[in-house]
Amino acid sequence: MAWMWRFEKADGTEMEPAVQPEDFTTQGDAESWIGEVWKDLLDGGVDQVRLFEDGAEVYAAPMSLHADAG
Repeated sequence: MAWMWRFEKADGTEMEPAVQPEDFTTQGDAESWIGEVWKDLLDGGVDQVRLFEDGAEVYAAPMSLHADAG
């Protein structure tokens, strides 16, 4: 199995991240990595991410990197 992140602007346009991801063999590894670098990704212009397993999207919607207000 291969896990990968797709990096997007708020409108869903794919973009190159400021931090290059590694190869992930488990969902936990992929999620741990995003937890460690999300601030750097956000600073680099990424608004949201999507996780894929062998080409199939894992979550029903993109995950925002912006903190919820309030």
